[in-house]
Amino acid sequence: MKGEKRRMWQFPWQYKESLVFVSGIACIGMVLQLLIGPFDFFLLQYPVNLFVAFSILFFLVLFLLARKTSFYLWFSGVSFAVSLIGGLLIFTLIMGLTPQVLHLESSGSDLFTRLGFRQITTSWSFVLLYFVTLLSLGALIGRRLSCFRKEDYAFYLNHIGLWLLLFASGLGAADMRRYVMHVQEGETEWRVYSETGEVLELPIAIQLNDFDMEEYPPKLTIIDRQNGQPQPITKPEYFPIDEKRPAGKLLDWDIRLEEYIHQAVRSSDSTYHEVPMPGSTPAVRVTMTNRITGKVCNGWVCGGNMAQLYMTLALDKEYTLVMTQPEPKRFMSEINVFTQEGGTYHTVLEVNKPFRAGHWSIYQYGYDTNAGKMSSYSSMELVYDPWLYPAYAGIVLLAAGSVCMLWSGNKKRRKSDDME
Repeated sequence: MKGEKRRMWQFPWQYKESLVFVSGIACIGMVLQLLIGPFDFFLLQYPVNLFVAFSILFFLVLFLLARKTSFYLWFSGVSFAVSLIGGLLIFTLIMGLTPQVLHLESSGSDLFTRLGFRQITTSWSFVLLYFVTLLSLGALIGRRLSCFRKEDYAFYLNHIGLWLLLFASGLGAADMRRYVMHVQEGETEWRVYSETGEVLELPIAIQLNDFDMEEYPPKLTIIDRQNGQPQPITKPEYFPIDEKRPAGKLLDWDIRLEEYIHQAVRSSDSTYHEVPMPGSTPAVRVTMTNRITGKVCNGWVCGGNMAQLYMTLALDKEYTLVMTQPEPKRFMSEINVFTQEGGTYHTVLEVNKPFRAGHWSIYQYGYDTNAGKMSSYSSMELVYDPWLYPAYAGIVLLAAGSVCMLWSGNKKRRKSDDME
């Protein structure tokens, strides 16, 4: 009858059934979380993840045989997709608003933590929703490909790219490894420490040829001779050394830069001269004039390093002028990389400029901060991710599909305007 109300769970399923189905998946995940703990991604390590990948593809191909059924149309339809995206969005918001931790103690945790909300990416609810989303998106792609139309190229690029990105990033998480390797200058290293402190031998070796650092010019400040506190205590003042701006003020003193040497070595007569070498340090000769008393102080100031002593300029019985340590501007490692397959690479590694050798990405990580540019070693982070290229392919397809959708939509709009 016309006014008869549709019953719940009567095909075709719509948003009500979809929301209940997604909520049921999340509840099942929470129960599993309480019973067996968080999902262990290491269970999906190679070759298990390949077996799962082929199983998913095989299931989607078989599922195509039922593509004309009401359940298939709902499973690959808009209402279920929107509900899944909404569920994932809720968990993503929780992850963004709740501090996430790597390791949790099983005892003493509250219910919120035990349900996995402080480790969203390893919670059963999130994993199950992620897996069902992968199947639903794959079913939609299969349904549209079974009725292939070349006019839908933008849809194919966009959805296949998204599916490939989710597929590679999800199943590839178990194979990703991160290590920090410390390499002494002039030596070759292939060993790292695991999280448990065990020594691991990697199928990749790094030889550090040279470590170099560029530094910003240091700053000058006035400190209390008794406690070493920069003045004034409430808001310390610093004068940045800049040869283009040689004059400035600190407290009641006028500063005048007479000479600045960024790579200086101390002479026997308490002066400095320029010597570009690893043990050099910034030094400046200044003239300080007290605006109240007219007192004038002149001399060299140096922050020092592991090779040279610092030098200060006494202003009076209470205060003295000192130089801060220069901050790193750029540090880099000239390295050779050797792979187990016989590959040899030479590169200069910098921060935010990683180097990729096979499935390994190498990042400049750190150095001996106490030694500064005299550091005898360089620390590098090594990331092993064999699923990175499929993920990149998915991003490229997704971006291309989005551009094509915008272009085709604009083309249709122009055509409709011409018809009017």
